[in-house]
Amino acid sequence: MKKSLLLISSAALLLSAAAHAQNIATVNGKPVPKARVDFLMKQVAAQAESQHQQLPPDIDQRAKEKVVLDEIFAQEAEKRGIAANADFKQQLEYTRQALMIQTLFKDYTEKNPVTDAEIRAEYDKYKATQSGTEYHARHILVEKEDEAVALIKEIKGGADFAELAKKNSKDTGSGANGGDLDFAAPSAYVPEFSEAMVKLKKGEITETPVKTQFGYHIIKLEDTREAKFPPLEEVKPQIQQRLAQQKLAAFRDELRDKAKTDFKFSGQ
Repeated sequence: MKKSLLLISSAALLLSAAAHAQNIATVNGKPVPKARVDFLMKQVAAQAESQHQQLPPDIDQRAKEKVVLDEIFAQEAEKRGIAANADFKQQLEYTRQALMIQTLFKDYTEKNPVTDAEIRAEYDKYKATQSGTEYHARHILVEKEDEAVALIKEIKGGADFAELAKKNSKDTGSGANGGDLDFAAPSAYVPEFSEAMVKLKKGEITETPVKTQFGYHIIKLEDTREAKFPPLEEVKPQIQQRLAQQKLAAFRDELRDKAKTDFKFSGQ
């Protein structure tokens, strides 16, 4: 009989120890499960990874303290009847719905990843639109046509283009750098500017002022080159992110279009 009681007592102690191992503390007699700490640590680790940060060495203790404090505060809120408050219930429902939606979209993204083939196709498509010639130009932008005419005369008389740009150009960004616009495709500029620029030969300036919506330009062509495009591996993360966003947007639109509702969305 004594042996049986001892076995029962030992088993009870083992069960108690096992149960305690699943909890990190008790608050007013209520156990605080270790699973809460594990979940919080998972969230914190994911956030730190996304921001390329390291977790502090005492993060485990901090997580435990937060979970226990949250239990203390939650118990007090329960005692004060906050859970029965109408605004609280509405906020809780809104939060529940938002969390479900967030999880839905995360699940869709994980189950519908962007493939390498899709990334390559997008890269090739964009690269095709960017091929051609790039132009290295300088310009001086002034407000009035007669100012531009006078400056062209000075340049033809031997004045330094870059120095005149620094002194006279309304485009303060490029003007401070001698009017330098670096290499760019013609599509980077307004049509009037592009049309005049592509007609120039290396070292030439426009014979007459070029009028655009910004004022009057004097353009000098420094050089040309075949358009450069970054290698796939360099832009792969950006392409992958954009395609993932497009997939998710299409999924959202599909759900909206299939839903039976009398509500009219904007654009419908």
